[in-house]
Amino acid sequence: MVGMRTILQVADNSGARKLSCILPRGGDKGLWAGLGDIVTAAVKEAAPESAVKKGKVVRCVIVRMRKGTRRKDGTYIRFDSNAAVLVNELNEPVGTRVFGPVARELRDKRFMKIVSLAPEVI
Repeated sequence: MVGMRTILQVADNSGARKLSCILPRGGDKGLWAGLGDIVTAAVKEAAPESAVKKGKVVRCVIVRMRKGTRRKDGTYIRFDSNAAVLVNELNEPVGTRVFGPVARELRDKRFMKIVSLAPEVI
C-alpha cells in the first residue's frame, strides 16, 4: 500500500524522476492507495530541461507496488519498486512512453492508454 510520504519512482518520460505521495485519493478511507488508484504527489527530483519542475504538485496513477496485492483468482502480484505514471485532469498520461511493466489492474480501472503504452502487462 502507498501512504503519505511514500517515495515513488516515475515510470514515464514526463520529466519527473521521483515523487513523494501527499494525498492518497483511493483506497481504504483515503489513508492508503493501491494499484490503479490516483494519488496527489510532489515532485522531489526532475530532469533539468523538463516541463515538470521540482516542487510541483501533480496527479499520478500507481502502476507498481512493493506490497503484494491479491487478485480474484487467489494469486498475488508484487513488484520490486513503487512506481507511478503522471496523469492530467482527464486521467490521460502526461508522458508519451511508459517504462517497465504495469499491473493488469489498471485495465479494470479504465487506464487503457497507460496499458497500451506499457511494454509489458503483468
